[in-house]
Amino acid sequence: MRADVRQVADGTYLVRGSNTNWVILTEGDAVTLIDTGYPADRRRLLDSLAAVGAAPEAVTAVLITHAHTDHLGSAEYLRAEFGTPVFLHQAEVPHARREFLHQVSVGRVLRNGWRPGVLPWAAHVVRAGGTVRNPVADPLPFPRAGALDLPGRPVPVHTPGHTRGHCAYHLPHAGAVITGDALVSGHPTSRVRGPQLLPVMFDHERARAVDSLDVLAGLDGDLLLPGHGPAHRGPVRAAARLARERAL
Repeated sequence: MRADVRQVADGTYLVRGSNTNWVILTEGDAVTLIDTGYPADRRRLLDSLAAVGAAPEAVTAVLITHAHTDHLGSAEYLRAEFGTPVFLHQAEVPHARREFLHQVSVGRVLRNGWRPGVLPWAAHVVRAGGTVRNPVADPLPFPRAGALDLPGRPVPVHTPGHTRGHCAYHLPHAGAVITGDALVSGHPTSRVRGPQLLPVMFDHERARAVDSLDVLAGLDGDLLLPGHGPAHRGPVRAAARLARERAL
């Protein structure tokens, strides 16, 4: 099954994998890839690059919002096969190396198994390789503060809570914010549609995740590109505030 590739702004594509989104930013023949889906999404990932006219060799860098397996899936493959650097927030680098794992435990999932959608979601996680140890051998911290010298000129924005080093990426020229799991628009385990936090079991530090919504509310943009759910159009500020209201 192919990934769903949608152009949402000039040179900006939101791709829906089996259950997680990634973003492709293009500039001429060069590409920035933000997140990579589950390990089993690799064929979808490569197909999505081909759909925008890019080979994997054209990926200048992989940026990761956070080092959960459903976002980190093919990062090490691209690094090892093509020498593609993998960048994250400094606090997330050891997470990507799997020196520790801030991810929902099997026990916590089972304790929440009575909730609608949780058991089907968990079955998908197993099929997609979400329980496989999948470290990046040489993850790198961002080389500079502010806009990165990469296609799309993404600006990392630290939004901790879901994980300690979670980052969103602001695209000022496109009026867009790539929010990863700091702010989503849907999830198989949620019956809410539109801007929201993930269910509390997924967050490492829930209070910080709620506070990070205020950080997102301070970013200019009218296009939200989440790690889960469809693109959301409308002021990012309003989306973040709605998610905060829903979380309290």
